[in-house]
Amino acid sequence: MKTSLDEQQVLEVLREGLTADALAGKRVLVITPDGTRTCPLPLLVRAVGETVGEQARQLDFMVALGSHPILTEAEVLRLYGLTPEASERLFPRSRFLCHRWDLPGSLKTLGKISADDIEALTGGLFREAVTVDINRAVFDYDLLVLLGPVFPHEVAGFSGGAKYLFPGIGGGRFLHFTHWLGAVITCWETIGRKDTPVRRLLDRATAMVPVPQLGISAVIGPEGELAGLYAGGVGEAWSRAAELSAGLHVKTVARRYSTVLGVAPRMYDELWVGGKVMYKLEQAVADGGRLIIYAPHLREISRTWGAHIGRVGYHVRDYFLRQWERFRNEPWAVLAHSTHVKGLGSFEGEVERPRIEVVLATGIPEEFCRKVNLGYQDPAGLRLEDYRGREAEGTLCVERAGETLYRME
Repeated sequence: MKTSLDEQQVLEVLREGLTADALAGKRVLVITPDGTRTCPLPLLVRAVGETVGEQARQLDFMVALGSHPILTEAEVLRLYGLTPEASERLFPRSRFLCHRWDLPGSLKTLGKISADDIEALTGGLFREAVTVDINRAVFDYDLLVLLGPVFPHEVAGFSGGAKYLFPGIGGGRFLHFTHWLGAVITCWETIGRKDTPVRRLLDRATAMVPVPQLGISAVIGPEGELAGLYAGGVGEAWSRAAELSAGLHVKTVARRYSTVLGVAPRMYDELWVGGKVMYKLEQAVADGGRLIIYAPHLREISRTWGAHIGRVGYHVRDYFLRQWERFRNEPWAVLAHSTHVKGLGSFEGEVERPRIEVVLATGIPEEFCRKVNLGYQDPAGLRLEDYRGREAEGTLCVERAGETLYRME
């Protein structure tokens, strides 16, 4: 991966933002993303080892998963660019952990956010209390460091910051609540905005965590380079990174296109994360148009939630809201994913009318695509050159889709 900031500059940013006084003698847990985000984690993990490790009494790492598939310790090391030998040499006293959201015993309840607070934070959209859980390992540490990239995000507005706690290493109840809140607001009204009801809710939950936190927020450039890095208070580091991300990761177009093809990178190995192609490109598709998610390598909907999605299918938001008693006991994050992938639309008189058609050109069989209410195109017969350079004809091809947001001028 290219880097605009070299390793020495990264070290300088970390030493300035994470002062010796804040680290001295502390037991530190660094919380990072998994492999579904573009980020030079090997570089950043080494730099954290050189800076934080020099001052801290203990330095451990944990991968924040939300509800993504669990990683083995060997997979965590590979994510960080480490072999077992390098890990022993560079981090002899460190542990490399993974958020085991699948094990109830790994969570501890922090408390509840009251219905009154929820109503205020969501502008009256929701009014019910929600329980907040977090990985109980955080209570073994004196300081948490939230490390990861910032991109436009379909649920929170921008990723990063407090999101590495919630839902990163949080419990399912809060995860499902916040995702459905974002879906009710819609991706269209949320993505690429700093101040959103979900972000306010994440910050409120973070304030309940009794362990102090610092942040390292990275911004990745269009060629995969490290374009910006901010360290210090979680909120300030995230806010500065989100401002830079808004300039780098939001592309305005002068028109909408009848056909948009988004090429999903291989890091999206299931539609649960590959749906980001839709989230980032939805606003570039004309009414009645078609969005194609091209990912021949992608062969399943979700290893975690596939059975639920197979039962529920993909639908517009109002399909669920107008039949809430039928769907309210389904996992709310599944409903959110469903509506985010399907996009805007209406449901009236038992007729569902999506604004656009979403087509999968993936390794997921046609029969299953039709079953879950998505279109299908054989990826073997799709030639990217047939879509490139045809903007004047109403066709847009976006390479490595999923992280840059396209919206109208």
